[in-house]
Amino acid sequence: MKLDFTGRVVAVSGAGHGLGRCIAESFAALGARVFGCNPDAPGLEGPPSPGIEIDAVDLTDRAAAAGWIARVEAAAGGAVDVLVNNAGGVAGQVFRPVEQVTDEEWDRIIAINLGAAFALSRAAAPGMKRAGRGRIVTISSGAGLQASLTGIQAYASAKHAVVGLTRQLAHELGPHGITVNSVAPGLIPSNPASTAQWQGYGAQGQAALVDRIALRRLGTPQDIANAVLFFASPLADFVNGQVLSVDGGR
Repeated sequence: MKLDFTGRVVAVSGAGHGLGRCIAESFAALGARVFGCNPDAPGLEGPPSPGIEIDAVDLTDRAAAAGWIARVEAAAGGAVDVLVNNAGGVAGQVFRPVEQVTDEEWDRIIAINLGAAFALSRAAAPGMKRAGRGRIVTISSGAGLQASLTGIQAYASAKHAVVGLTRQLAHELGPHGITVNSVAPGLIPSNPASTAQWQGYGAQGQAALVDRIALRRLGTPQDIANAVLFFASPLADFVNGQVLSVDGGR
């Protein structure tokens, strides 16, 4: 089956670099009209590819997140067909003992990972309901299924919560023809934070980590984009509330 998203409106958060950039470009290559947001447009990797419009949005501001969805709907002349809640990360933080973590550090990671996914899903749901269809795909993490390799308490907590939000929304929105699923990547050096994490292991640590992956390699952004495309495609019409680990077999 050849995937074709011609005429579909796709919104991807965190589309300026890394996984989000690859997801956005993959949808655009298959004919979708893609809208992306990033804290700074166009993002770290330069101007977007044709068919992708990038807007600067601070997703820790829930009103700004809702405003972006409204602008996408206005520009597209209708509902968002596919929402990819990709924005997240560790906000430049590194592991520190829990007693040293400040309220501000905790709140920022929760806001970027969980708050943004909630705000964007809440904003996109009414249009999807009116259309009688829609796809929401969250990007969680292996850290949403077990302890995080980063050791960052807020990150593991937020990603676990994203999995919970995914499952809850799947039950709530399913009767309206909307599916909600999640992709849980393993470690993929695709942005400054994940690249620094990978480099921090050193040669010996990197070899040990890869040796624990059944396929004996790290994943790529395209591996994650492919899983998102699956959830958004007709191939996943009867798949709802699921978490797909894309980690090479840990």
